[in-house]
Amino acid sequence: MVYTVTFNPAIDYVVHTGDMQVGNVNRSKSEEIYYGGKGINVSIVLKELDIKSKALGFVAGFTGKAIEEGVRSMGIETDFVQLEKGFSRINVKIKATQETELNGKGPEIPGYAIEQLYKKLEELNKGDTLVLAGSIPGSLPNDIYENILAFIKGRGVRAVVDATGKLLLNVLKYKPFLIKPNNHELSEMFGVELKDRQDIIFYGKKLHEMGAQNVLISMAGDGAILIDEYGKVHKCGVCKGVVKNSVGAGDSMVAGFIAGSEKGDYEYALKLGTATGGATAFSEGLAKKEDIFTLLKQL
Repeated sequence: MVYTVTFNPAIDYVVHTGDMQVGNVNRSKSEEIYYGGKGINVSIVLKELDIKSKALGFVAGFTGKAIEEGVRSMGIETDFVQLEKGFSRINVKIKATQETELNGKGPEIPGYAIEQLYKKLEELNKGDTLVLAGSIPGSLPNDIYENILAFIKGRGVRAVVDATGKLLLNVLKYKPFLIKPNNHELSEMFGVELKDRQDIIFYGKKLHEMGAQNVLISMAGDGAILIDEYGKVHKCGVCKGVVKNSVGAGDSMVAGFIAGSEKGDYEYALKLGTATGGATAFSEGLAKKEDIFTLLKQL
């Protein structure tokens, strides 16, 4: 079983307008609602790839109920911690001649709720996968990722961490199964300029040496590089298509890699991750199964 954790899930309210006039009444041409958050995105895409997952995290208020009901309606099992106060955030995304976003803050997460999350993590067993993705809300301790990996240490759980900077570097001692920085994040982590692919591979191997079993480095239009658990370097190009949406592409890549790695073939996992990320980038929402496997044929 794959478990995903979303600390601060959201309802993404996407509004399509014509020219936006600040200070005046503007009317939408169409709207969509998505249930978002990096961990939830991973669960949604895993469902497309026929991989079962359970979505964990924190929800509050009427928006939190809507998020949980919406995710369940997609056939995904959920076990969120229900907070007593506040409400889960709404992110307003205005699609006009220029795109504008207004992202909500989300509820405060008290200590009792963190304890409840740890109780839910007790059910993880050998062979399960835990996905931790995204930034940490200000009401949570900044070492929450480290604490969670310490909590599951020695239980044979595969940890996937999609984070940046110190948040990522500080978990490497727990030997996560997969980390997924992009080339810019890799540059920032080591404070260096990455001039070519050899530089990217060099510093990717550094992360491998520091504890990460598999290091997946996405490079947007330049493809992706994987240093697998055996130290072997794999390279993959990009799929052809028109980019419509960058939101969730990285989460989709993580989901594709997890699904692909079930076969123990990291070359295939890299290709499936790349195709899945591309399927999201080339669509208005998250990747669909048919699109994923159509793109996979290009690789």
